[in-house]
Amino acid sequence: MSTTVKITAAEVNKLRQATGAGMMDCKKALVEAEGDFDKAIAVLRKKGQKVAEKRADRDSSEGAAVSKISADQTKGIAIVLGCETDFVGKNENFLALASQLGDIALNTSSKEDFLAADFEGMTVAEKLVEQTGVIGEKLEITAFEKLEAAYVGTYVHINKIAALVGLTAKVDNAEVLVKDVAMQVASMGATSLSYKDFDPAFVASETEARIAVIEKDNIELGRLGKTLKNVPSYISMAQLTPEVIAEAEEAAKAELKAEGKPEQIWDRILPGKMERFISDNTTLDQEQCLLDQRFIKDDKKTVAEYVSTYGDVEISGFKRATVG
Repeated sequence: MSTTVKITAAEVNKLRQATGAGMMDCKKALVEAEGDFDKAIAVLRKKGQKVAEKRADRDSSEGAAVSKISADQTKGIAIVLGCETDFVGKNENFLALASQLGDIALNTSSKEDFLAADFEGMTVAEKLVEQTGVIGEKLEITAFEKLEAAYVGTYVHINKIAALVGLTAKVDNAEVLVKDVAMQVASMGATSLSYKDFDPAFVASETEARIAVIEKDNIELGRLGKTLKNVPSYISMAQLTPEVIAEAEEAAKAELKAEGKPEQIWDRILPGKMERFISDNTTLDQEQCLLDQRFIKDDKKTVAEYVSTYGDVEISGFKRATVG
């Protein structure tokens, strides 16, 4: 290696702009490359590879979530650029990198396609290795979610949760509807769109587990002389067959009769009792099914009821990408 090569401040700055590496790292790389710009980038990349190898077993549980929507609002992506510390995850340059990566991800079909995509002359995967060397922390894409629909919108919560929501049609004020529902997805963490998506085996095992937990709690509550929790027979609308509903209605009528309520007023009381029965026996749906959750901006409505106020439109799907 020659020791007579003079490295100018302009050359160092050019390399910094291209890689984001620190001034001294750029100067050292240029000296080692004898002033050759492309070789200096290769030097920095090798450094990144070495750092990446050393930090391969680290946990990239911090980072930034970003989302991007296509110009015609029919396609969206949500990704998480993971790093090791919250300090790096809040850094402006890191957030800018996450945004750039989001723009690239929008035009790819899968995480694998995305990692192989071009990023200013290198692949995204290579860029992550390079920036691992620059930042000194393990960087990786920890979430990649894609959604296509007649109309797609998004909401990102403090760079930690990115949600995408698709509509079956573009209606008046669709941008308000889709943002509201995306906020619901981000804050309430639904896992399914509807109870109809549940596997029967999952519902059965979840029912058994939840009943066991409540019965165990009731033993302690009984010991303390406190009011016992209601033990539901069911936890999802998927279990409430017409026969089950009919039995519940007959039980409610028998209860009203036992209470001495006049039969002519039962029609005014029964709807409330049946609504309560369904609410008590669909706790899984209320927790995990987006359409059955209470709407965060008006808990008197379910999300499905809120969506219906916009006319002939439905939620076709949703995605959620979270840091950590």
